Amino acid sequence: MRLKNKVAIITGGSRDIGRAVSVQLAKEGAKVVINYLGNEDNANETLRLVKEVGGEGIIVKADMTKAAEVEQLVAETKATYGDEIHVLVNVAGGLVARKTTLEMDEDFWDFVMSLNLKSVFLAVKNVIPFMPAGSAIINFSSLAGRDGGGPGASAYATSKGAIMTYTRALAKELGPKGIRVNAVAPGMIATAFHDSFTKPEVRANVAAATAVKREGRAEEVADLVAYLASDESSYITGNNIDINGGISFS
Repeated sequence: MRLKNKVAIITGGSRDIGRAVSVQLAKEGAKVVINYLGNEDNANETLRLVKEVGGEGIIVKADMTKAAEVEQLVAETKATYGDEIHVLVNVAGGLVARKTTLEMDEDFWDFVMSLNLKSVFLAVKNVIPFMPAGSAIINFSSLAGRDGGGPGASAYATSKGAIMTYTRALAKELGPKGIRVNAVAPGMIATAFHDSFTKPEVRANVAAATAVKREGRAEEVADLVAYLASDESSYITGNNIDINGGISFS
């Protein structure tokens, strides 16, 4: 129970890695706020799983690219669990579509940047006023942020590379306040993301190229997030931690 009585917001917390993080933090004792946007059924299923492991939580619908909705998410968190927020996990984001530079228009580029980068800025800006010393922010980057991503993923990869830089900057900015900031950079994790955007033969090739010869599991990413959220990682900040089965070493 490393997070007993702490309050944690998980953006994009209703499915895949976000769901695994929500459940794991709840198992560690946190009161979890599960943010979702498009699918309330997914959010309710995540909440059911949280309660199944003896956890406590709520679901809150909010578009993390809209300042007013992010403010409302924080307001609902405070109304339910009080004025302190101890953990922020920024999972919300996505590839949207695979497009080359010539195939992209300005609106597509701006949307991907907003979804993956602006959303993190808005969440951090609205949560840090309520974070006491000892709190933690965990952002989500990607292996794509290090290696440029696969075909048609340049916008996504660029946004995730920016998350790595923003994480380092935030660590310096918030360290004197006692707030740690780290990011995780997953590789090939078995989720609906890759079901939608990665061909089966590509997944098989990537899995074979890892040192451990398989895809990762969302629960393995969640274990890393729980560690970074806990006091056990109290001297770790400003890091972008790879979790990719050894396909790439930073």
